[in-house]
Amino acid sequence: MSRPEMPRTRAEWQQRAADLTAGEGLETRAFINDVFVDAASGETFESTNPATGEVLARVASCDAADADVAVSHARAAFDGGAWSRLAPGRRKKTLLRLADLMEAHKADLALLDTLDMGKPIASSLGDMSGAIACFRYQAECIDKLYGEVAPTGEDTLALVLREPLGVVASIVPWNFPLMMTAWKVAPALAAGNSVILKPSEKSPLSALRLAQLAKEAGLPRGVFQVLPGFGHTVGKALALSMGVDCLAFTGSTGVGKQLMQYAGESNLKRLYLECGGKSPNIVFADCKDLDKVARHAAEAIFHNQGEVCIAGSRLLVENSIREAFIDKLVAAAETMQPGDPLDPESFMGAMVDETQHRRVLEFIRRGQEEGARLRAGGEATEVDGKGLFIPPTVFDGVTPEMAIGREEIFGPVLAVFGFDTEEEAVRLANDSVYGLAAGLWSQDIDRIMRVTRRLASGQVFVNNWAGGDQTMPFGGVKQSGNGRDKSHHSLEEYSDLKSVWMSLAT
Repeated sequence: MSRPEMPRTRAEWQQRAADLTAGEGLETRAFINDVFVDAASGETFESTNPATGEVLARVASCDAADADVAVSHARAAFDGGAWSRLAPGRRKKTLLRLADLMEAHKADLALLDTLDMGKPIASSLGDMSGAIACFRYQAECIDKLYGEVAPTGEDTLALVLREPLGVVASIVPWNFPLMMTAWKVAPALAAGNSVILKPSEKSPLSALRLAQLAKEAGLPRGVFQVLPGFGHTVGKALALSMGVDCLAFTGSTGVGKQLMQYAGESNLKRLYLECGGKSPNIVFADCKDLDKVARHAAEAIFHNQGEVCIAGSRLLVENSIREAFIDKLVAAAETMQPGDPLDPESFMGAMVDETQHRRVLEFIRRGQEEGARLRAGGEATEVDGKGLFIPPTVFDGVTPEMAIGREEIFGPVLAVFGFDTEEEAVRLANDSVYGLAAGLWSQDIDRIMRVTRRLASGQVFVNNWAGGDQTMPFGGVKQSGNGRDKSHHSLEEYSDLKSVWMSLAT
């Protein structure tokens, strides 16, 4: 039976959405030990479309009881060896099969993320491409990363073996639901671990669909499980579980700090954190094409409604070009207004929920009170008379003491700073508790090399923003975390090293 073609127009996506959500089309139960089940408590929570306010479904709300059951099954699966001791080539084949199934169901997976958290369908489709590429890359790494032979004398043989850690709990955010899931789950599975996924309560639907595909792909029972629910219930239970060997988290720095405490209170489990950001984007006056750079700078903050951990939310512009550059940036922002997330032409969608909507508007109010100059946006808006939308908002004359120049807003709000010297630009860029990403735009290669080395950031984009593919690791420094997603480095995080020292002479 052939699958329907990829929708191309707003009307076609609207029809696909109606078909997907009709009747029993959405899976809303937890996935535990290869079976979809209600939460042990019977509790559920609403999944709501922020673009319309409509309730999509009621989803199982798991808690500590469900976590205990899932951890027990994950441990049994790991100890049983059906996945953990499976030949690398066979694990690879299974994960490639899962990637193929994701490709076949790409439209529906993207649609679930768009409906669940309000992002434009074009953005969700891009996320699906990234998620699929992640599974394929990690699958191909499985049989290409070797152990080591230590340089010992001829009467000994010392081996360094790579082995899976055991049970991995992954807690992922709502802003890139399935792509962040792939970044966490794919390397952990590739290494041979059993994985328990807790998706955000704001965007759980694509994770549950992934569970269906994982079962179809042939992952053994108990190797991959999905527990929807809240951070303070099931998330906390996984973090405190003595049966979880590793916890991988993407989300706010505040929650990351709490998880570190839970890891210490329990079994000192490994903890990989990818946390918040307030990323500087530095524009020097020697840029080649200011119109192009201005558009890239606008995209760096307004993509995904600004709900991006690496959003270029602090724009540092050399004062000799600042006024002209801001004019160009505001003009670019005018072309990025919110629209119906189901319209492929929409650049921005809705804020994820009312809480985030209010939070962003409060930061905009504080920016005006603290004396920043509002150059664009600043008011909530609607699309077709409904929804939680905020247009691109630009503040100039921002100083480091202002809340909008210091705190992570996670919305379409850009804070513009001016600088006169390279030294001042570096000082402003590094004046943050965060260090997730940074960018700089210049034609001077000497300056590029100097500034790149001095930026306190886990990744630096030069004459681009958010470049890189699966071959490049993703992660931060300072209070942006210690984890690394993507590339073979992430697979290595989910592996343990075992030293084997053999005496050859008896």
